Amino acid sequence: MAADALTALRGDQLPLVMLDSDPTGSLGAATVNLDIADGARQIARHLIDLGHRHFLHLAADVPSWTFEIRAKELAARIAAVPGTTLRTARAPITIDDARAATQAALSGPGPRPTALVCDDDKLAAGAYKGLRRLGLRVPDDISVTGVDDLGLATAIDPELTTVRLDAELFGERGMHALLAVLEGRTPEGGDIPVHLVVRGSTAPPGAP
Repeated sequence: MAADALTALRGDQLPLVMLDSDPTGSLGAATVNLDIADGARQIARHLIDLGHRHFLHLAADVPSWTFEIRAKELAARIAAVPGTTLRTARAPITIDDARAATQAALSGPGPRPTALVCDDDKLAAGAYKGLRRLGLRVPDDISVTGVDDLGLATAIDPELTTVRLDAELFGERGMHALLAVLEGRTPEGGDIPVHLVVRGSTAPPGAP
């Protein structure tokens, strides 16, 4: 939420809890966050351990703290490994936009990435369509990862390697934080852990 909108909403009276929001920019509101930075680190570690060195980040074209954190952590982890490259393509979070962005990014000159890191499972589903239109196979030609672990992740083939976000716990922690604020207590601190679920969409890079 934009800072001016948050100020107008909160004023100096309204008890407020922000979910998935920058703790340093929430203007006194309590924040509850998933450890999305660690999710990006888990993805990078998994793909690097498989042997991938050339990456494409299909980033959500949404001006949001959570997506900025994902991009920053992914770039830092990949840059720490010698011989790696990282390109970025952006798309709104729709399947058709993700398909088009994937096709455009992989149709250009230069070596093709062997791993495609998507900010969202819906982006990954669109990327699957784009890759198939280019005649590329998942994971034989390119590995794909997502974030969320939506039902969609196991509906596509091969099933998607993705970061599972515990939505129920997220909501529970948000409500506990709000009750604490209402009662004048300090909400529980610490980000909610996230977990990489490895499925069939990732494998070691194939032969050139």
